[in-house]
This record gives sequence, C-alpha cells and structure tokens, in this order.
Amino acid sequence: MRPARALIDLSALRHNYQLVRETTGAKALAVIKADAYGHGAVRVAQALETDADGFAVACIEEALELRQSGIGAPILLLEGFFDADELALIVEHDFWCVVHSLWQLDAIEKSSLGKPLNIWLKMDSGMHRVGIHPSEYQAAYQRLLGTGKAAKVVLMSHFSRADEPGNVRTEEQVAIFQAARQGVAAEISLRNSPAVMAWPDVPSDWVRPGIMLYGATPFDQPQSVADRLQPVMTLESKVICVRELLAGEPMGYGGAFVADRNMRIGVVAMGYADGYPRQAPTGTPVMIEGQRSRLLGRVSMDMLCVDLTPVQGAGLGSCVELWGKNVLASEVAASAGTIPYQIFCNLKRLPRLYSGG
Repeated sequence: MRPARALIDLSALRHNYQLVRETTGAKALAVIKADAYGHGAVRVAQALETDADGFAVACIEEALELRQSGIGAPILLLEGFFDADELALIVEHDFWCVVHSLWQLDAIEKSSLGKPLNIWLKMDSGMHRVGIHPSEYQAAYQRLLGTGKAAKVVLMSHFSRADEPGNVRTEEQVAIFQAARQGVAAEISLRNSPAVMAWPDVPSDWVRPGIMLYGATPFDQPQSVADRLQPVMTLESKVICVRELLAGEPMGYGGAFVADRNMRIGVVAMGYADGYPRQAPTGTPVMIEGQRSRLLGRVSMDMLCVDLTPVQGAGLGSCVELWGKNVLASEVAASAGTIPYQIFCNLKRLPRLYSGG
C-alpha cells in the first residue's frame, strides 16, 4: 500500500491537555472542530474523555458524530445553531450552545424547549466577526434569563491578536469585555490557545485550547509554554524512486528546481492531494532517516522530491518525516507562508494510525 500516513500519538495529546490545566488552573474545553484539526475527532475525544471538562466543535454535524460514537461529555457548539429547527436536536443531545447574534436569542424566546439550555453568550469585544455588541450585551443577558430557557449562561469572547504577545489589542478587548459585563456574576471564557500560552493574567473560568492540544505553536517566535508541547501528529512517507541529477539539470513541473551540482534526488509518495502545502518552496525542511534535509522543486499532486545528497545511506524505501517530532509543523507552515492550523486541517486521503491510546 502507498506509504504516506499520519501517525497520531494520543499520549502526547493528553500531555498537552494536562499542560493546559497546569498552566491555567481553569476548566478546559478541548477544541476538536474540523475533525480535531485533521487528527480525527472521535479518536481524540475518546482519548481525552476521562480528562477533559468537555469539547468544542463548530457545528451540530460535528457534535452529532461524537454523540453517535458514544461521547457523553459536554459538547459546545461554537457557532451555535444556524436554524431554529436545530434547537430540538440541541436539547435532545444535551449540547451546549453559543449565542452570538440577536436572531438566535429571538429564536430561543419563541421556541418550546423540553428543558433549559446551557448557553455561552458571545460578545464582540473587537474581533468584529460574530458576537453581540458590547452596548447590547447586558440586555441580551437579561433577555436570556427572562426566557426561563437558560439553565446556565457563560460569558465569552474571542481575541483577534492574542498570538502577538506584545500587542495591546488583547488588553483592549479584555477591558471592553469587562466593562460591558460589569455587575454580571457569571463564569467567563476568554482564553484560546495563544491566550492560554502568552496571556496568563487574562481572567477565564473556562479556557478553549485548540492548536496547542495538537502540539503546535501559534507564535512565530520561541515561547516558554510552546517549548513544552509535544507534537501529536507525524506526517511521513517513503522514497519511492531515486534520481541522479547532473549540475544544471532541471527537475519537476516548470523546472522550478535546477541542480547546482551533481545530486541524488528522492521522489516521495506525498503531495498536495494528501494535504501537504503546494506552496512549500525548495528548502522547506524534511527529515530523512533521522537526518535533516530539504524539499526540492514544486510539490505535485501525489509526489514531492527531497535532497538525498547530504543523507548518508538514504535511498529507495528511506523513511521521510514531513512534519512531526523532528520537523515541527510550524516550521513547514512558516516556510509555506501559512499556519499550522491550515496544514493540519488540509490533510485528506491519508490513513491515520493511532498509538498511546
């Protein structure tokens, strides 16, 4: 079978979740939307269920998959519901629900629910994406209480620039949030992964770790908590063909790489159809048989090429780590001009093999 695969270390996942707990002392919803950022939502949830205070997903389809797989822990719908008809399913499966728009509040007021909901009321404190305006926030909170349909309300917001540790925007958003909810005695949730890692003074009864659960950093510089994360995914494949290039010979689509000396090139069964970033340039790091080397030329749909020249003994069948514990996903993402969130979420077609479960 094709040797391209993603190895998922569930013991590293649990380590990262416990690091969140150790770092914050708060309750933590493990964010496993987008199929757990490409790691497999069901298996990730199963691995964390005895430890996690709950899970967070984007939408009801993702939440239903978890319930149908036997996950009984709390599940928060980060985008809430998209149609009032979903409220019956939310009640039936005991989902927690974000309310980020007044139309959702209107729908709850008009609904006939079998039991009250656990609501996370989202404020737009400066992200300017979704969320209730600060000037309308207290009124929305009082309306929710007045419906009698909220068993509990958690107050939440989302940061736009928490991955920039020196940027004052996070402090500004905290100030806006605190001013708008002044006098309301309720639990709050503000901190996502970058805020967990770099903003320890931001108050948060609940935290929402996402990318850090998977052992990747949201920062473009060293960071003390990031240094303690363990990568969960290793993306690997093998060399399926070896070529000898003479100095001056081009290789691959568009002749994008031209050998500057006599070289040995390895063709690897991995391409952009697997989710490896097509825009990754020559020089992007790879690990071949435990030695660091580099990507060469353009990434193709099913194959890419690596430099075997500096790797003693490498050849047909050699194992290549595209990212993992030796080549960090953040390195590959930075080289490709993107972020680790995207390269994880882009994975497809690859079998996932789990260990440490």
